[in-house]
Amino acid sequence: MPDIQAHVNDFVLKLKRRKIEGSQATARQTAELLRAVVSHQRLPYTNQALALLDAVRDVGEQLIAANPVELAVGNIVRRVLHIIREEDLTSVASAVDGLGLSTNSDDDDNFEHDDHPILSAAAVAATARSTLRAPSLQTLLEGLPESASAPRPSSSGGDSEGKSKSAERKKLKHDVIEAINELIQDIETCHEQISEQAVGLIHQNEVILTLGRSKTVKEFLFAANEKKRSFRVFIAEGAPRYQGHVLAKELVAKGLQTTVITDSAVFAMISRVNMVIVGAHAIMANGGVIAPVGINMVALAAQRHAVPFVVVAGTHKLCPLYPHNPEVLLNDLQCPSDLLDFGEFSDCMDFSTSGGSPLLHVVNPAFDFIPSKLVSLFVTDTGGHSPSYMYRLIADYYSTDDFVVERRIKS
Repeated sequence: MPDIQAHVNDFVLKLKRRKIEGSQATARQTAELLRAVVSHQRLPYTNQALALLDAVRDVGEQLIAANPVELAVGNIVRRVLHIIREEDLTSVASAVDGLGLSTNSDDDDNFEHDDHPILSAAAVAATARSTLRAPSLQTLLEGLPESASAPRPSSSGGDSEGKSKSAERKKLKHDVIEAINELIQDIETCHEQISEQAVGLIHQNEVILTLGRSKTVKEFLFAANEKKRSFRVFIAEGAPRYQGHVLAKELVAKGLQTTVITDSAVFAMISRVNMVIVGAHAIMANGGVIAPVGINMVALAAQRHAVPFVVVAGTHKLCPLYPHNPEVLLNDLQCPSDLLDFGEFSDCMDFSTSGGSPLLHVVNPAFDFIPSKLVSLFVTDTGGHSPSYMYRLIADYYSTDDFVVERRIKS
């Protein structure tokens, strides 16, 4: 796949240089690239699903290594791997149904169990799940009694069998691509799906508190405002980049009553607040949240004053890993110049003093970790969920075999 590899290298370079802004854009472009990988992958006559899994896994490992902090990349890689497994099982079930195999062993009028064992659909599907490939037609027929076997093909049967296998390969690839298209559509429309739930959460004359600037939160508040709900928004400015100032301008442009406060004033103002609504960088398997720095302070203040703490995020931010997993980087250090002007503090950073090390150090973390016990509700594009329900969503979207994405060691 020389052409695809060029696209992969280009996308890897963008991830390394942080050229893609936002988890939604990163997730969408990752899914589009993996769709191209699946489309251009040549499939063998056997082990079609395994070939697709290996191709996606190889590319996925490169993407994850390019920017480990952006967990949305790994989430989409694992989602696509899960899609391939699910479509493979679906094709196996369809093949079994087409052969008319029995789903139980009650119909024993025509066959003796000792001489003519009946092949069940469940057994075939279980075998396919363990081998990651659909059994061939010959493999299925070998398990049936001779009376149920199809007649031997004529001399021209080889051509028809080859066409059948070619059609099976094309169908698997087509089904996987269609499922990836649905995933891309879900990513693109996640803000709209989340915003539809705003009216049920934000009520008349309430005071909402948020921190920084989240596009998901912005669209959520816009949706409630469009339904003629009158409410006020407190925005903690989100130092040191002060993205809250940008959000305040955007809300005021839509006619929302907005008050900007300093981050340190959150505890002083939280008693006036009815609900805290924030975005997230990632939602972990235990219900914990990786969010912009400062939000953990807001969550603690909300818990202290019994204020509901709501996290709005698309399901592409749901990560099947735990915070303690070695693959997870919980934080990222931003440029110190966001905090201090190097020209103004250059004399404090003289490397000639104190044994060659500067006297002044600047640490500018990008994220906070909020434990699940501080979260009241998750609002996603699939609805509202409690932190304890995250395990169920993970089971729906991911396979346990894909939690660690790595190349298989081939003997």
